[in-house]
Amino acid sequence: MSAQESDVQEESTIQNSKALHRELDFLELRGNHVVDALAGTTMIFGDYPDSELDFFLRVGYKYHIISNLNVNLSFNRYSIAISDTAKENFMSFDFNLEYLIIPHRNISPFVFGGYGYNASSGFEETHTKVQFGLGLEYMIMDGLGLKLFGDYNYVLSNEMEGLIVPDNDESFLRVGLGANLYFGGKKRKEKILENIETVINSNLIK
Repeated sequence: MSAQESDVQEESTIQNSKALHRELDFLELRGNHVVDALAGTTMIFGDYPDSELDFFLRVGYKYHIISNLNVNLSFNRYSIAISDTAKENFMSFDFNLEYLIIPHRNISPFVFGGYGYNASSGFEETHTKVQFGLGLEYMIMDGLGLKLFGDYNYVLSNEMEGLIVPDNDESFLRVGLGANLYFGGKKRKEKILENIETVINSNLIK
């Protein structure tokens, strides 16, 4: 093997080792399963010009495919205040892909987007929607993080508030503060440690 090929292989081994250690740091700090809960506020951008802020609650579950990327499903309960005297209650089931930008650090921004199913509280009205958003998570201790986030939701219907205006689909904004509870990842840690040991041994053989 030439010196150049040896240098390329050594650099590849170093990068692979760094990636494994970052993944291990993620699992030590967080975990590959997450239960989250939060509360916040909602405001609709629709046919009523005097809509106001109202409450928003969420519970959900996430699974990290890799340290940076997770798939998640959440149940959301929220109200739309059309005016001082009129309020509508809704729920949504949201499926998202979420990207954690620096998952091995205590503080990490994240972005997400996906598809949702929206319904009035008694399922008299149902609508599909798409959503996307961003946020910031701070790990206050291993396995427990606080997060602040906002998402924009575009409902594929113009009948969400009960007032129909042609060619004017509804959209609403949700902002919330909550917590992520991480757990799991033992088997993934064991596999990473085996791979790290393999990398170390292969370097020793050289």
